[in-house]
Amino acid sequence: MVPAVNSFNWRSESDEPAPSRLSPVDDRLTADAALRRVRRGEHLLYTGDFHNAKQLLGAMGRRLPEPPSARSPLEAFRAERRARQLEHETLSRIVVALDRSYRLELKRAPDVAEACRWVWGEPEADTTVVSLKTLLGMLGAAEWRRKGLAVPGLEGKIHPHYGVYLPTRTDYVELLLSITEVKGKKVFDVGTGTGVLSFLLLQRGAASAVATDCDSRAVACARENAERLGLSKRFEVMEGDLFPPGKADLVVSNPPWIPEPPKNRVDRAVFDEDDRFLRGFLEGLTGHLNPGGEGLLLLSDLAVLLGLRSAGWLDEQLARNELVVKWKRSTPARHSKAKDRSDPLHAARSREVTTLYGLSPARP
Repeated sequence: MVPAVNSFNWRSESDEPAPSRLSPVDDRLTADAALRRVRRGEHLLYTGDFHNAKQLLGAMGRRLPEPPSARSPLEAFRAERRARQLEHETLSRIVVALDRSYRLELKRAPDVAEACRWVWGEPEADTTVVSLKTLLGMLGAAEWRRKGLAVPGLEGKIHPHYGVYLPTRTDYVELLLSITEVKGKKVFDVGTGTGVLSFLLLQRGAASAVATDCDSRAVACARENAERLGLSKRFEVMEGDLFPPGKADLVVSNPPWIPEPPKNRVDRAVFDEDDRFLRGFLEGLTGHLNPGGEGLLLLSDLAVLLGLRSAGWLDEQLARNELVVKWKRSTPARHSKAKDRSDPLHAARSREVTTLYGLSPARP
């Protein structure tokens, strides 16, 4: 049954408007026909077999144009973003309907109710419509949340939530483990995500950690992880753009590292338009440090390698905010994309370096 217009709850991570019309399709639909129809602006409501629906998405994706060859890392980055945006706009027009219990009424469909409740809460309408691509992402995230993720140096696992940055890159975590003077210190964690940086410092002797994040999902995620790890008595998390009130001995942040506009809510962990978050962190750091306190900034140089930020940009910002680098430690990227020669951005990613900066006010 096709839900009537305005009779369903539309879910989108990109604030896209609800479809004005849904066209029911089933397993007879070919990828070529689907592409023609979605390019005309149709939203196709899949009513057939779940596994066939996934195969359709894959077949449609393989028919999309590859990014053109680029003459520079910046050109390659721009082309890759355009290609990913086209992929999103195209594949997100294959949608599915969930009933009042978040049941997906497709043949061979898995139970998606728990994953949906984790992201959206209880159902608000008799029918919820969502793109199949988004729903598959939620199911994948739910598996990570159930089984948890081991992090180097952390006793226990991190259980990430959908839409919260997944700390599978261990380079920046391992850099933080090099900090030895932690015992008894008060920590601020700005842009906490899963809370992993706070938890590493707390387990190594920090007295307390107060964390912030602009996304309510990250706040809930960090709070839940603190409880799982037995750290909730020394950990506080609140929703906010930057610093919590007050001052701390250590202020740590692993900000989004690409100074470009995010395309959706999930993007905000990686993309920071015009370096707004990083600028705000550097501008406000001195005012949130106790005497003798230190800022700990974890930052990849990928934006510099891509041509999105000048090589001297960070030094200029530090000088403007009267901050000095007391010390720094760096490590080359070891994530999978740095080794994947088929990646359009391999030339930059293979040279990526992540650095932990120890920052202090120029004038005590």
